[in-house]
Amino acid sequence: MIDRSIMDSCASWSSSSPSSSETLLGLLLRSKLSPRSCGSGEYAHELLRECAARELNAFLWISLIAVTAYLVGKVVRLARLWIGGSRIPGPPSSSFYGHCKLISRGNLVDVLSILHEKYGAVVKLWLGPTQLLVSMKDERLVKEMLSKAEDKLPIVGRTFQLAFGRSSLFMPCFDKVQKRRELLEAELNKRLHEKAGVVSTKVVDSIMEKMRLLMAKGSVDSNVLSQHMAFTVLGATVFGEAFLGWSEVTAYEELLMSISKDAYFWASYNVTPFWRREFWRYQGMCTKLKYLTQKFVQLCEKNYERCCHLDEKPKIDPTVGSSLAWSPALMPDNLVSKELNSQFNPSEEPFANIMGVMFHGCLTTASLIGDIFLRLASNQELQDQIYSEIVTARRLSQKEDYLHLDEMVLLFATIYESARLLPASPLLHRCSLNADLHLKSGTTIPAGAVIVVPVQLVQMEGLSWKSDSSEFNPHRFLSRAEKGSLSAQLSGAAEDGVSKKSSNVLDDPRNHAAYLPFGYGTRACVGQKFVIHGLATLFASMLEHYKVRLKQGCEGDLKPAHSKRALERLPSLEIVFVKRNI
Repeated sequence: MIDRSIMDSCASWSSSSPSSSETLLGLLLRSKLSPRSCGSGEYAHELLRECAARELNAFLWISLIAVTAYLVGKVVRLARLWIGGSRIPGPPSSSFYGHCKLISRGNLVDVLSILHEKYGAVVKLWLGPTQLLVSMKDERLVKEMLSKAEDKLPIVGRTFQLAFGRSSLFMPCFDKVQKRRELLEAELNKRLHEKAGVVSTKVVDSIMEKMRLLMAKGSVDSNVLSQHMAFTVLGATVFGEAFLGWSEVTAYEELLMSISKDAYFWASYNVTPFWRREFWRYQGMCTKLKYLTQKFVQLCEKNYERCCHLDEKPKIDPTVGSSLAWSPALMPDNLVSKELNSQFNPSEEPFANIMGVMFHGCLTTASLIGDIFLRLASNQELQDQIYSEIVTARRLSQKEDYLHLDEMVLLFATIYESARLLPASPLLHRCSLNADLHLKSGTTIPAGAVIVVPVQLVQMEGLSWKSDSSEFNPHRFLSRAEKGSLSAQLSGAAEDGVSKKSSNVLDDPRNHAAYLPFGYGTRACVGQKFVIHGLATLFASMLEHYKVRLKQGCEGDLKPAHSKRALERLPSLEIVFVKRNI
């Protein structure tokens, strides 16, 4: 009778709320009690099983809702990209892969030049169903865009993170790198104003010694020398002059250059290619570079601690082996200021910023040095004029190891013009990751689009640089000093001397709207002034003692090759240095 009453009560309970079983909530909360389980010893076990099933069911529903919301968001952003892209002029795309085939057939700069002639100052290209490229050529639009679009492409962040780890200097999002960039720029400008020359005598002597060793073979590969010059200057700037005497500095340079050849290739994979042996070989090189960087930083710290132990306040003499072998601002991972440290991401990789600065700085600076060598070797008259400036600056100098760089206006103009004709990168890349970009012209560039500026096309426009825009002419950055100006008065006072001071004045290239080799806006190169003054010091020291010439037989390769609408970089040339009779 008792068993019968229990079964009846269970049946009456299960049938008393039929409405609840018809809903999802009722399905999750209802207990599936059977006649056998009611009042039996297996009730607790069955109840736990039911709870687990309900929790799993709830988790699956929540996961489904979250994934659906994520995919809907992706579809909405993609729809906005398509709608925004359709409003920008450009060639129609009949293929699922967009205009990739069009780009693969020739130089991208040539393709963009043709499209700009047909469609105007702003033109679009579909690189795929989810990739929109927008190219801009008009000077005013370019500067407005570079001022507003503060983000870099995501591949830039992947490149540096894959090679060196998480870095707060080379992230795509500008908000995450702004503080570090401001700190680095302030330190570089401080060094620029504190020293007469940003490159010390020891650094110059080290480079000249390397040049003499290479000259023992008869000629010098311009790319090899340019790479070594850039690496030495940056290494001494970041680590201090003790870097020059480090026993493993050659291995460090070779590793850095090897990584630079493959960095962007491995970062181009959407999924990290763990299955490829070559990738693990690349990762091995990156790990070794991190180890060497850490090793040298530790040596620098020991050197600094030893200096502090011997002297209460270590003296920093730029002409002697640096007692302070590292600078906290140039090596942001070792900042001691609590206020600054609180602004940064503690999860970033140790020394990633150091390796990133060395990597990026070496590539861009070496490219510019190689172009300057090309210009000097192909123009002996220009070398003679620069040498005349150096002689004048030397006679005005009170110290033997000091040169008045301000007197060498033609040398600075040569550096500016070399950068204008062959910038380190033919395209400037920007991106607005989270918001549409609205320009004053009425053009709206949708969020996520890749924005490029074909630098050579902008810098070789006849409207900005006159009819000789494709020719090398450093005098375009020079102007005659007015009679009442201080420069003209000093020039007149020097007329009775053996050497006359130049009466030309160097124009600030930033006054030219189309001068973009160092970028523009918030993402412009923070070390622009520092690098230009450093290269001026190096070439002044070199040209004071040597003439630069092309190796005999290379005279036919003097000028960079022309593509249809832009200059192409020459392969490495053999150059020789002829000692001057001083």
